[in-house]
Amino acid sequence: MKDEDKEVRNLHQQNPRGTWVQTERSAHEALAILIAEAPRAAQLLHVLIANMDKSNALIASHATLAKLSGVSTTTTKRALKVLSSQAWIQTIQLGGDRGGALAYIVNSRIAWADKRENIQYARFNARVLVSSADQSDLGTGELRGIPSADPGDIQLPHGDGLPPPKQELHDELLPQLPAIPHSDEA
Repeated sequence: MKDEDKEVRNLHQQNPRGTWVQTERSAHEALAILIAEAPRAAQLLHVLIANMDKSNALIASHATLAKLSGVSTTTTKRALKVLSSQAWIQTIQLGGDRGGALAYIVNSRIAWADKRENIQYARFNARVLVSSADQSDLGTGELRGIPSADPGDIQLPHGDGLPPPKQELHDELLPQLPAIPHSDEA
């Protein structure tokens, strides 16, 4: 199997939860017409729906969407124009015109991945897909690790540690220290 095919397969990793989407019956009728009129747009719509998050959003480059669809970036751009002009998706510009990215929001009257009553809430999250074609370095270097404890482990102090931070007191803002009442005051 080619490395590129492995990468595309790895982009389709399923989450342990939230692996379903729902659709309207009328959307299927409209999708049948889209398949006949613009098959590549219909194919791309299915890719977007399969990868969107609970808020129907996905951020991915044209190159990544093209790779997932198995078509050229030019074909992907044409398909996105069809989907956007026919209100299957909405695109939102993130960042400036140059160097920015697009978020693709699937029309929630067609498909959704959360409880139907949550569609009324305005929020924006997105799943972000990045392929090697979008990056010169996907982080082959090792990241700095942070020590962590497993459940049941006990932390054992080691070494002198750092001195506590020093902060000067201000005359007007003296700390309120708790007082222990004497037994004859109580």
